[in-house]
Amino acid sequence: MIELSEKDGAVTFKVRVQPRAPQTGVTGEHAGALKVRLAAPPVDGKANQECRRFLSKLLGVPQSSVEIISGESSRDKLIRVRGLSAERARRSLAGSNQ
Repeated sequence: MIELSEKDGAVTFKVRVQPRAPQTGVTGEHAGALKVRLAAPPVDGKANQECRRFLSKLLGVPQSSVEIISGESSRDKLIRVRGLSAERARRSLAGSNQ
């Protein structure tokens, strides 16, 4: 199960990314983190940009609401999404795993 924490109108959760995948999408869960394939290389911030774009679309929030708060240069990232409840995030993430 993906671990979510809600504080001050924002949801925080971990993401494990796999850059240079054939296409972007959710592949499941890994140690409490959302596992995401990214169709972008980890060069010049392209994978991070694709991660933010994909998560904003998946969660139905503006891209400016999605922030990588740690792990910019790592496969393991900590994401904060402003303007989203933990319940809404759970529903969106559960729907992506089907």
